[in-house]
Amino acid sequence: MPAHGDRPSGPRTSGAAPTTRQTGRSGLPADPAASALAAPAAPRAERLSTGPRVPAVRAAAPPAPDGGTAPAGPAGGVPAPAARALAAAAQADRAAALGEDHRPLVLVACSGGADSMALASALAFEARKLAVRAGAITVDHGLQPGSDQRAAEVAQRLRALGLDPVEAVSVTVGRAGGPEAAARDARYAALDDAAERLGAAAVLLGHTRDDQAETVLLGLARGSGIRSLSGMAAVSGAAGRYRRPFLQLDRQTARKACLVQSLPVWDDPMNADPAYTRSRLRHEGLPALEKSLGKGVVEALARTAQLCRDDADALDTWAADADATVRDETGRLDCAKLWALPPAVRRRVLRRAAVAAGSPAGSLFARHVEEMDRLITGWRGQGALNLPGRVVVRRQGGRLVIRQG
Repeated sequence: MPAHGDRPSGPRTSGAAPTTRQTGRSGLPADPAASALAAPAAPRAERLSTGPRVPAVRAAAPPAPDGGTAPAGPAGGVPAPAARALAAAAQADRAAALGEDHRPLVLVACSGGADSMALASALAFEARKLAVRAGAITVDHGLQPGSDQRAAEVAQRLRALGLDPVEAVSVTVGRAGGPEAAARDARYAALDDAAERLGAAAVLLGHTRDDQAETVLLGLARGSGIRSLSGMAAVSGAAGRYRRPFLQLDRQTARKACLVQSLPVWDDPMNADPAYTRSRLRHEGLPALEKSLGKGVVEALARTAQLCRDDADALDTWAADADATVRDETGRLDCAKLWALPPAVRRRVLRRAAVAAGSPAGSLFARHVEEMDRLITGWRGQGALNLPGRVVVRRQGGRLVIRQG
């Protein structure tokens, strides 16, 4: 079962590995990983510049023995950046004396596969330079015999990299949405809980460019819109919790990084099981496309994802702005005003309204939104629609009424 974005790969590689100017101890291209890992870090103290000085501010001076005021520092004041840096250093010293560590915590979700082990190693290496604490979470889905022992072994390897805290968390996988979706839901719930409990600023996921290409093809096969075709975002989740630094790297590069460092990896046999759609796509579908269309399919699909994401973001912003203009004084959607909107914007407004009424976003599919749209564009006196989450939609008096039944 794919876990934490790990997608074990065979000897096949899609496209050439990116050219690198410099690599760190992790064996990975330094620039993409470092910039992404730096995102959750706390702002660094400003450095003094040899250029023009900023206006000086007089530092607070201690009272003189005679009740007056002691002289300020040299030149009558301390530059503002220096004063802030000194204050930060003093605060850090006090925290160290109390045994506290206020650096932001960044966790990596690691299943033990090549992608996430390479990411864990990169985080351990970069954390020292980025002034963050680096920890890890591995999730035991309990779907295979000995999975608990395997999770304990992965946790031990993560601690050997210098990560702390490291936790192995067990979850119970349900059946809703199929085995892959159920495992993903359980995994993200565990990661959310760990991030809240440990106070993590971010959780890093090991999705690669190959995973992005597979996600785009799966969305295309389902006949989804451009939001689905936009694949996985580099930053997602509540308050940007989830980060994917490896989306620009191919899977083979991550595997090579593990080989260079002699990092042991675990290839989940379920990732090669043809019973799962993504596995068939990876081992049969994508190779067939590359054989027919030539190399570069993975890169092209990943590029398509970014283009679709830009378009989807723009349309979502348009729909958010349009939402307030198509409602009457009671807040109900006006069908005539909705009809005047471009279809792509109108459907987004309808989807937003359904989710706001209580329909789960993950269960609200394109066909549901299309049926809602027909109440606007193909009105023939249809009856009420039943959406996921017990949400009922009906057209009444030229207005669209959406509420939980």
